[in-house]
Amino acid sequence: MSKPIICVGAILVDELIHAAVPILPATTVNAHITKTAGGVAHNIAKQLSILGVNIQLISVFGNDSDGDWLKQSCAAAGVKIDASITKEGISGRYTGVLNSDGSLYAAFLSNAAVEMVTPEHLQKHEALLQTAQYIMADANTSIESMNWLLSFSNRTGIPFIIEPVSVPPAMKLQQMDLNGLYMVTPNEDELPVICSAKSFLTQLQVEELLKRGVKNIWLHNGKQGSAFYTKDKTVTLHAPDIEVVDCTGAGDGSLSGFLLGKTLGKTDEECIKLAHTLSAEILQVNGAIVTHLTQEQLLNNVNKYYPSIP
Repeated sequence: MSKPIICVGAILVDELIHAAVPILPATTVNAHITKTAGGVAHNIAKQLSILGVNIQLISVFGNDSDGDWLKQSCAAAGVKIDASITKEGISGRYTGVLNSDGSLYAAFLSNAAVEMVTPEHLQKHEALLQTAQYIMADANTSIESMNWLLSFSNRTGIPFIIEPVSVPPAMKLQQMDLNGLYMVTPNEDELPVICSAKSFLTQLQVEELLKRGVKNIWLHNGKQGSAFYTKDKTVTLHAPDIEVVDCTGAGDGSLSGFLLGKTLGKTDEECIKLAHTLSAEILQVNGAIVTHLTQEQLLNNVNKYYPSIP
């Protein structure tokens, strides 16, 4: 079997409240609720596993019925959890309120307990980490553990990626020595808080991260697409024109598509097209993961969204 991609970070019960009409503050709105397994690290792990990639997830489960359900969800998708933790108490939960157009109105995170994935825990599982093709951590992971993983990456040569998740956890990265980091994947809101206040323009922020030793910066700009920066090149790609059903997990899907491309030996440009294709498919369904596509179908769908790009 091929070397695994190891994902470190949150696994949560995703409870999404879908408003039937545009939300007005301080009043009642009709809605329906869906429940799925979620969390950034989990979403990426599960999507990649569904697409045929060998995956290990290092996360924290509660010892409640939700924790059992989350473990069963991982097992059904082929996600291995050999180095994960089961804690006393309830499992983590993400409650998202979605407006009638599928956009996020508000969200709440509780009991994720990702801080239990300590440097000591990671060191205990160093033999597993040494087998990885890539290691990815979502920024809900503690700064101490992200520092440990980056040091491990620099020592072993295994590429390490940080997904900022959202603005509050992304702020941790401003305090980190990022030298040697393979890639960071912020959106336009997260990029500024990763950088110092003196870098007040996007280009200055990108230049600052490159000077701090980040090898690749992949900036997500929502409906505008994304831009991929290195010291030697910039690659931009527009987003497909689609009707959005649910925005949950689109960023996670992008990184899943990119990593899938890397396991298949594709170039950065090809990986970004594959990433946008998977993200577009996720945006057109409820939930953060697509289960109706095989790897072959996804690869074929790149031409559906980008027919004019060679």
